[in-house]
Amino acid sequence: MNDRGEDAEVERRVEMLRVEHRDLDAAIAALAGGGSSDQLQLMRLKKRKLRLRDEIAALEDQLIPDIIA
Repeated sequence: MNDRGEDAEVERRVEMLRVEHRDLDAAIAALAGGGSSDQLQLMRLKKRKLRLRDEIAALEDQLIPDIIA
């Protein structure tokens, strides 16, 4: 696969992760807004959201070309 094809695949993966990140954000808000929130579940969702953010950042770094200074 050429570089452009690999970049397109990484971009698709980043977009999927962003959607999942937004979904987790909504789930966290719904769980926190509920009367009896499950703190353990809330903590797990927040950890998953942080892992997604880190994975998105790492993939976005792959898309930025190296600049020779």
